[in-house]
Amino acid sequence: MMMAGENCIPFSYVLCDQLAILAVDDDPIQREFCAVYLSTPHAEITTAGSAEEGLALLDQARYDVVLIDVDMPGMNGIEMVRRIRAEKRFDDLPVMVITGREDIISIDQAYAAGATSFMCKPVNWRLLGHQIRFLVRAHRALVAA
Repeated sequence: MMMAGENCIPFSYVLCDQLAILAVDDDPIQREFCAVYLSTPHAEITTAGSAEEGLALLDQARYDVVLIDVDMPGMNGIEMVRRIRAEKRFDDLPVMVITGREDIISIDQAYAAGATSFMCKPVNWRLLGHQIRFLVRAHRALVAA
């Protein structure tokens, strides 16, 4: 039996590097969760309700990582990933697809379009924070090399 304070890992922010995150999801609850659970004194979260809005935001500001839902009205997330990867200026931008789909075809489509990573909903926000930190640090190391 574990005693209070024994082998406890103190709470800390996962996203402790200065980060700008763009989260694109048509579900307002998912966008709110993203803003609340990923926001830290160092991480700034911007949300978009559609792929079209997300692409417009990418033209206006620089982001360290983009989180994209697949199933959205209008342009879907896979097409958004394709459009991001079609532009040379986004070669070093980590793109994570986050979706309720977990079938082989959806996973393969996301990676074929150029996704850097894939996560299934429901989201474990703590795990997502660790994965974002890894993606960003890995991309920064590749760019520096």
